[in-house]
Amino acid sequence: MTQSISTGTAPASAPSPTYIPKYVDIGINLADPIFRGRYHGRQAHPDDLDGVINRALEVGCSKLIVTGSDLRNSRDALKLAADYPGTIFATAGIHPCSSAVFSSSGPSHESAHTVPCDPDPDAPVSEEHPPDPVKTEKLIADLTTLVSEERASGSKGLVALGEFGLDYDRLHYCSKTVQLHSFAAQLKVAASLKPQLPLFLHSRAAHSDFVRLLKEAFGEKLEKLEKGGVVHSFTGTAEEMHELMDLGLYIGLNGCSFKTVDNCNVVKEVSLDRLMIETDGPWCEVRPSHEGWKYLIEKKAAEPLGSEAQQNGNAVAGEPTLKQQKQQQKSKKPQKKGPEVPTRFKTVKKEKWEEGAMVKGRNEPCSIERVAKIVAGIKGVSVEEVCEAAWHNTVAVFGVEDK
Repeated sequence: MTQSISTGTAPASAPSPTYIPKYVDIGINLADPIFRGRYHGRQAHPDDLDGVINRALEVGCSKLIVTGSDLRNSRDALKLAADYPGTIFATAGIHPCSSAVFSSSGPSHESAHTVPCDPDPDAPVSEEHPPDPVKTEKLIADLTTLVSEERASGSKGLVALGEFGLDYDRLHYCSKTVQLHSFAAQLKVAASLKPQLPLFLHSRAAHSDFVRLLKEAFGEKLEKLEKGGVVHSFTGTAEEMHELMDLGLYIGLNGCSFKTVDNCNVVKEVSLDRLMIETDGPWCEVRPSHEGWKYLIEKKAAEPLGSEAQQNGNAVAGEPTLKQQKQQQKSKKPQKKGPEVPTRFKTVKKEKWEEGAMVKGRNEPCSIERVAKIVAGIKGVSVEEVCEAAWHNTVAVFGVEDK
């Protein structure tokens, strides 16, 4: 059944009062039960998916591409695309961290929750258990059937194959051998589709193997890749990023792309004509500890000319005058410090959930405006330039505007 949602929009931070941003969140895990109020199997608060989508629309994020990370999750993503036509779209694939299902000792089912973006300190999975040919045949057949049936239905919800690729940062979920097997098997599906689908790709600490398998499937210059693709949640080096762009691939940026000075230096070099943006919610939120956070902090307006501080001449800019210091010392009430970064929506803990509020620690697609602002700050361009470039690139690859 098609859901009814509001379509109001409001301008985010922009270079001029007339520009209204428009965003596509290319990677949002809305099929995760967290967006239905369920955390680790427990219902912590009411289903608030409509609220999440409405907040996205309010900031101008009118297109959401929901990531499929295993077969169950992909079906759920496609169901959401059917429920919210024209707003939600979906991908279908098996994430490297979900690829233990290909192993002889791996699980025979998928987890309800998607995989967090941060590395886990647990020991890697043993390499002793090889890929299982019987499981592989069934998984690939099921994935191919899912794609074929979705296309045959006339639905326009499926816009990419993925998320799939390699993740050597999190080998505790799936061994390197099985990840390589999963990626290669799904690339064969991608190359065999008529017509092909764009690719929604994942690469963490695995660049060499990642590029090698792509070239084996689509040629040395990926000349057989008809619809292109994006390497989302990019955290690699500048050299790796340039190689991917040279191959015609796009680079997806989110909160994980801004963690360190090195990360931000890479972001600075991403060409606008190869840029896409995302939240990867409920994961990968931008945090105060991230290097990119400083680009969200609003500069305080300069003190008006003729103020007491300026008249004194010896007062340091930004510091209180002697009179102000004495007044503060006399005050018994502690001064409540306002937030450094302006917030559009109220945020509460899940245990204190209220309608219309965001949940603390649960990243949402409405946060895409922060991603755009950070990218603009790092690159020294306007938010409008980032929004327009990302929108154009995303529509060109995934075709979401006309669907």
